[in-house]
Amino acid sequence: MITDRVSINPTALRGSIAAIPSKSDAHRLLIASALADRPTKLIMRGGSEDISATIGCLRAMGAHIEQREDCVVVNPVTVPEYTPLLDCGESGSTLRFMLPVSAAVCKRAAFTGRGRLPQRPIGELCGAMSEGGVSFSADHLPFETNGKLRGGVYRLPGGISSQYITGMLLALPCTGEDSEIILTDTLRSAAYVDITLGVMERFGVEVRRTDSGFFIPGGQRYVSPGEVEVDGDWSNGAFILCMGAIGGSVTVTGLHPDSPQGDRAIVELLRRMGANVSVDGSSVTVTPGKLTGCEIDIDATPDLLPALAAVAAFAEGDTYFVNGARLRIKESDRLTACAQLLRDLGGAAEETADSLIVHGTGLTGGGTHGHNDHRMVMAAAIAAVGCTEPVTIRGAEAVGKSYPGFFEDYRLLGGIISDNIE
Repeated sequence: MITDRVSINPTALRGSIAAIPSKSDAHRLLIASALADRPTKLIMRGGSEDISATIGCLRAMGAHIEQREDCVVVNPVTVPEYTPLLDCGESGSTLRFMLPVSAAVCKRAAFTGRGRLPQRPIGELCGAMSEGGVSFSADHLPFETNGKLRGGVYRLPGGISSQYITGMLLALPCTGEDSEIILTDTLRSAAYVDITLGVMERFGVEVRRTDSGFFIPGGQRYVSPGEVEVDGDWSNGAFILCMGAIGGSVTVTGLHPDSPQGDRAIVELLRRMGANVSVDGSSVTVTPGKLTGCEIDIDATPDLLPALAAVAAFAEGDTYFVNGARLRIKESDRLTACAQLLRDLGGAAEETADSLIVHGTGLTGGGTHGHNDHRMVMAAAIAAVGCTEPVTIRGAEAVGKSYPGFFEDYRLLGGIISDNIE
């Protein structure tokens, strides 16, 4: 059980941790499995609140899903439920994927969510779906959808969220008709769409890239490969690796170098900052080096910002994280939250409309808040490695959204954590 408040004593961390299952890969594999022709066994150990949200939505639609210790068995939707209630929790991926997927399968559905999810953008996705035959009872959660999604031509922005594109890609093969997605601007975080296309290919669905987007031939269906292993999570593994850059020596196993996950860029980014990084097959080891500030374009890998910001606090000179405007619409406003976190712990940082500037002054410690954001909690824990005084994190339970075992793994690496705080 993760408590609301933890205190971490500064200490260098050492040892090896197995990567948890990739949340990005798991969402997509679960959905493809629920749309397939026969059961699928997904090899994965553990989960998270976001993955549980997607499982809950698929169950509500009519899929039978059995969670075991080392795998998840998905029996697909055969007879869709009428007006299922899809509770997306706080998962933006679940909401943006399940909106079009449910509309392609069910005539009606009800959606709800909590936290910042009702405020996160979905307007352009709902607008495209409306042109495809789906109506909405309200313009923000909670609401109901009515009408089945048709095939056809859909115009969507690529610059707000790649999750819009993934949701439509996953859904359109279920319409039975030829479909096309035309991008109205540059696709950001394109690696996440690559993950989607890889999953669809494994389930026998063809998607053709075009000059303007994607074409999905009609007459297709998802064909289960029987058994699939969920990829190791580079996004959350990056937080462990960044600890090694600040102090000690850590290894994360199960991170495949040929993964389509864009956050595998953490290897080269830590090298650029001066950390010592070695890769041996699917194992990555990081030890401290002479950290130096630099400029990092965070546009393609926004989820790496909190972890790298913590590392940048211990670098010599300033680090500029640019092209980060979309970070303001995550679980928290991560540009503001990162700057506040570093200042809370004795550092110096400032934000602009779309960037974060971290001054490498080092950190002392103190109290900070997780902003109900899993990645901000983990960033604070990373920062504690190099502090001179303990770090107290309020709202620490937010790590359950993506990495429920984070503090257990932190302890396995030698971290000194107290969760009995008045």
